[in-house]
Amino acid sequence: MDELRFSLVVPVFNEAGNIAALCAAALHHLPGPYELLICYDFDKDTTLPALRRIPSDEKPTNIRLIKNTRGPGVRYAIEAGMRAALSPLVIVTMADLSDDLSQVHTMVAIADRGTAVICPSRYMEGGQQIGGPPLKNLLSRIAGVTLRWFAGIPTCDATNSYKAYRKDYLDTVTIESSAGFCLGMELVVKAHFSGRKVAEIPTTWRDRSAGKSRFKLAKWIPLYLRWYLWALKRRWLGNPTLDASSQPSGQ
Repeated sequence: MDELRFSLVVPVFNEAGNIAALCAAALHHLPGPYELLICYDFDKDTTLPALRRIPSDEKPTNIRLIKNTRGPGVRYAIEAGMRAALSPLVIVTMADLSDDLSQVHTMVAIADRGTAVICPSRYMEGGQQIGGPPLKNLLSRIAGVTLRWFAGIPTCDATNSYKAYRKDYLDTVTIESSAGFCLGMELVVKAHFSGRKVAEIPTTWRDRSAGKSRFKLAKWIPLYLRWYLWALKRRWLGNPTLDASSQPSGQ
């Protein structure tokens, strides 16, 4: 386990239709050795029996099932995987194959040079987004680009969940986000304002072809807005110090 290069954290919710394709993509694209962490909330999740049915030679050798006991929903499933990871680098992706796993080689190389957070970006030059709800896409683009302009965050795509985090950074942070995927934005802005290096690379995101998205736009916008305003405050009020609640916690 000491030789693992990274842990791929994948939160799932009834992803029976996607899990075999995810395993195939992992085998094709990912540089070993690595561990694949399937993070689930409940024992009857359809992903689990579908995963068991996949022949051993058609899925990664090192797969661990991580049951989320931290709280309900994807936000806590992601953190459960982050905290359970055994490697020096944690990469978060979705099971729906929207993210380009061929970029993991580059993300690992950048992290090896000491970068705390690597952000594949749909909105920088060379990046693109194919499909998805138009309103969600527009709001995400506006948030990412204006955070770069007005708060100095060194990525155009702070809202993207597909990111790599050095474990030595994650171990210093208490995640405060309460739901959804906004912990990705939280971790980027906290890294930047605590003096950790953040980098971005262009990526192509494609909307899922199977299963149903669990993204809840109206419910989660206020949660993203919290960290958007947090970053603006730190930039313009001259107080880059993290709150006490953002210091290391017992894990």
